Amino acid sequence: MSGPATRATICLEEAPVISQRSYPGDQHILRVHAPRCAARTEPGSFAHLTCDPTIPMRRPLSIMRAHREEGWLEFLYKPVGAGLTHLAKRTPGDTVDVLGPIGNGFTPDTHKASILAIGGGVGIPPMVLLAERLRDDERFNLLVMMGSEVPFPFELNKAELPVEGIPAAASHSVDLLEGWGVPSRIASNAGYVGCFKGFVTELARSWLSTLSDEVLQSVQVLGCGPTGMLEAAAELARDFQLPCQLALEEYMACGVGGCAGCTILIQTPDGPAMKRVCVDGPVFDSSQVYPA
Repeated sequence: MSGPATRATICLEEAPVISQRSYPGDQHILRVHAPRCAARTEPGSFAHLTCDPTIPMRRPLSIMRAHREEGWLEFLYKPVGAGLTHLAKRTPGDTVDVLGPIGNGFTPDTHKASILAIGGGVGIPPMVLLAERLRDDERFNLLVMMGSEVPFPFELNKAELPVEGIPAAASHSVDLLEGWGVPSRIASNAGYVGCFKGFVTELARSWLSTLSDEVLQSVQVLGCGPTGMLEAAAELARDFQLPCQLALEEYMACGVGGCAGCTILIQTPDGPAMKRVCVDGPVFDSSQVYPA
């Protein structure tokens, strides 16, 4: 039996470190030169990285940016655990072994022109890549909402791209996304200036509740984040009867479907089934993962 189609697109590259930047909240953005992986990356896919020669197990990280022409990848992460702590020490001149891109990414419904992209914490990177890839796609209008309980690792300023129905407290946006012409708003319980006070899914619910039934028919939700946020996003989609795709985060060993260590229970038309987050996902329909 042949393996998943995604395996044919996976590359193994010795990627030189271009830069490693640190941000408040113990966050890091790593940029590496991995041209074959960058050429194949789609929003929602991830890479499996070696963190240090002394750490045998790779670590899966969502891809935040992928520049096809210049051949680089960017990863946003927090150094939790021994592996990522070692990765945070890598500097230009070092190399990182990159296996990727892995997994099935987001597939926006071309019949739903309005995309609400929700990223929480570790789920922010796929939303950045989604915005970068769809910014010039005339089929879609994209609104990105991000939530974090640590400082956002981006320049934030008062939003210039208007979005009707957004609470006044959510006044700031991500400069990077605004520069691409993609409106964004941010949420946090930490009291940061320009943030909606609450969870990002609460900000999303507040905005969706202002839309007419006719407008809602054109909306779809794409999201990534911790389990609690994903459950809330799935509930949100059910309440407003919106199609929803979610990128899941899961511990994994091999990352290419061999070990079956990242399996989750999925509801399919044929009944319950166990699927691997790495190659069957990481993106799934929310109704399959979090049924009513």
